[in-house]
Amino acid sequence: MATYKIDAAHSEVTFKVKHLMIASVTGQFKEFDGSMTAEKADFTDASINFEALVNSITTGNDQRDGHLKSDDFFAAEKFPKLTFKSTAIQKLDEETYNLTGNLTIRDVTKPVTLKVTYGGQIIDPWGQTKLGFEIEGKINRKDFGLTWSATTETGGIVVSDDVKLHLNIELTKQA
Repeated sequence: MATYKIDAAHSEVTFKVKHLMIASVTGQFKEFDGSMTAEKADFTDASINFEALVNSITTGNDQRDGHLKSDDFFAAEKFPKLTFKSTAIQKLDEETYNLTGNLTIRDVTKPVTLKVTYGGQIIDPWGQTKLGFEIEGKINRKDFGLTWSATTETGGIVVSDDVKLHLNIELTKQA
């Protein structure tokens, strides 16, 4: 059984949400951790755990970040972490997988399926085994209790319900 840990210095956890339905706002979580254990070389038996600290959210705008941490959205004081725990992995081809698991945001846990692209494996200059993955998906924020909404004077929506997730993850094999 091999265990891998996220190399946070070489990984990123980002999301995009439509604002006013005409442009996207990009945000990221700066503090996160995760691990994967697998026995099979093709990762089809992998078990994955991930968590991000809600207070580490940043969109490049302090006022918006404060609003996202408030009870209108993540309620960071009550629910300081969002978590993901895998339940199934389906190999589609040599580098593509569907990863299903339980995502918990606030106090709501729902199953989600994410598309994973395997970038490969390499031994770095320090002799460590590294794996690379790109993960994409989409969730409806309201499914997780992030229900704040507003409309413009013309009836347009200020913040989309759909949130696009994009993670670039580098894992380091543990001794």
